[in-house]
Amino acid sequence: SHTSPLTPNTHQLPKHRPTARAERQRAHPPVVFLKTHRTGSSTVQNILFRLGERESATFAFPSHTYQFNYPDRFRAAFVDELPEGSSQFDLLCSHMRLDLREVMPQNAVFITVLRDPIKTFESVFGYYTSTVPAFLTAHRAAAIEGKSALSVFLDSPEIFWDPKEPGNGLAKNPMSFDMGFNNQKWNGSWPEDLAQLEEAFHLVMIAEHFDESLVLLGALLGLEHEDLAYLRLNVRASNSVTDLDENMQAKVRSWNVLDTLLYDFFVQVFWEKASQFGMERLKVEVEQLRAFTEDVRRKCVSRAEVPPGELEDLLRPWQTETATIVGYEVQGNLSLQDQGFCIRMMLPELQYHSHLYFKQYGRDMRAAPWSTSVVPNLCPGGPQTIHILDVSLI
Repeated sequence: SHTSPLTPNTHQLPKHRPTARAERQRAHPPVVFLKTHRTGSSTVQNILFRLGERESATFAFPSHTYQFNYPDRFRAAFVDELPEGSSQFDLLCSHMRLDLREVMPQNAVFITVLRDPIKTFESVFGYYTSTVPAFLTAHRAAAIEGKSALSVFLDSPEIFWDPKEPGNGLAKNPMSFDMGFNNQKWNGSWPEDLAQLEEAFHLVMIAEHFDESLVLLGALLGLEHEDLAYLRLNVRASNSVTDLDENMQAKVRSWNVLDTLLYDFFVQVFWEKASQFGMERLKVEVEQLRAFTEDVRRKCVSRAEVPPGELEDLLRPWQTETATIVGYEVQGNLSLQDQGFCIRMMLPELQYHSHLYFKQYGRDMRAAPWSTSVVPNLCPGGPQTIHILDVSLI
């Protein structure tokens, strides 16, 4: 029988009793986090996973695997059933392709994160080379030419990119694609679509101003520094990152012109929100958050950027065929409570998702019946399960 990697007997443990603060935070409206690809979104998701677990929130999980039928546009039918005893879903934070027309709770708070389009595309390409058909074709051509796959792709992307191929969504303007736009070319509805997104999203975080974004997120959701402390997750080893010269950067920008429009628009919106918050106040709170996060890292992390081969199963991020994803080693000699806190902070998405799903439903996730997905079609259980100390989140 399957046991969760974090708390082997979770379903037999006494129910975590929420504190007065937990009750207060659960009074917040539901949160929808649009998890964009390769933007720092795994780090934000981990913050929300920890928050939700601590507050005994009900997660809106995909009914199959780790994502909402990506790359199809989101539909409420993709969400697993409401667990017994829950009156509503409190948190949705798995990969999906947005559809604003789909019914969401009226009072939901929408958040997402965007990143510099040049860095985003380089990262998307490196991470998904073997799963996005356009990238894989370029990768094979590059092997013959003896060049880097990214430079071969950027020299003539139209040769490799078939817009009718469902798996190619991330191959052009990936952030626009995740946001539900037509990512192929500019059309007359774009200004109106941007205005609708601005209206729908309470906060669009910016990866290049991550700590400032977290302070604004904290203000929006009533969170404290302890809730917002983080480790950067799902990060590639430095030898998996391609340095782009100015020529390649220009090619990335022209191929992803809609992402540049999207990003520039929401950077402006972000600084408007920051200005409303108060720039001096923002500066002070960012410094406080950084100091607190640094203390937490010192307490929790014995080694960072650890190669996957040196990590135990529980803390090893999913690896792609073309990128090495590094992780963390937890400090020894921690109290049980601190170990629970620290492990969760460095826990890769797939392991944490599996744990929370099992905790919520008392069963394993279902595998996808078929998949054109760029996200792994894995389901934990059996030999993959790791027994670790019974650590509950306080």
